Amino acid sequence: MSMEEFAVKKLFTLSETIAADIFEGVVYPWEVLARIGDFIRRLGASLPQDRYEKREGDIWIARSAIIYPSACIQGPAIIDEEAQVRHCAFIRGSAIVGRGAVVGNSTELKNVILFNKVQVPHYNYVGDSILGYKAHMGAGSVTSNVKSDRTPVVVRHGEAGVETGLKKCGAMLGDEVEVGCNSVLNPGTVAGRKASIYPASSVRGYVPPGAIFKDQERIIPRKGQN
Repeated sequence: MSMEEFAVKKLFTLSETIAADIFEGVVYPWEVLARIGDFIRRLGASLPQDRYEKREGDIWIARSAIIYPSACIQGPAIIDEEAQVRHCAFIRGSAIVGRGAVVGNSTELKNVILFNKVQVPHYNYVGDSILGYKAHMGAGSVTSNVKSDRTPVVVRHGEAGVETGLKKCGAMLGDEVEVGCNSVLNPGTVAGRKASIYPASSVRGYVPPGAIFKDQERIIPRKGQN
């Protein structure tokens, strides 16, 4: 079954990531999750040395990025220009942090692509996920990337769904999505561009672009949104 709402072209502005090439020929964003580590190694080797410093463990950090001394970064990883990795952040590998993005205090990343100007600034966990341009996760909000029964994740829209074939698949957040504090994005959550999620929500399935998620039974269009 094909679901156009879940497509890369519907969710993301590819000019707003250093990782645009990874999506070439891909329909759904979760298709690239298994490729992120190898892609980083290839891309990193091509980055200009006057703008990026290569560190041990296949880590490339832009010279204009700000990395706090207490942050821990494991490779492969790319930290793009003007990004910030703050106090006690833990980047656990296979992570691309976009230009001007913020990885905040005690935030953990694993196998992710953060587009430019993404903010995960306070106590967030983001794993096996892709966050579009200017997406923002409020304090304490997390992606859940494994189902309790460990079966492969299915991305659902009402009664229909698309099988990912992946046992680990977190959230796909389109450009400018806002996630309220202390929310849980369950495995296979997809939120369209400019969707908003109320604080302390448990989200699963699809949130349409521009919609406001109040709870699973109340997903309403924003006023003026087509």
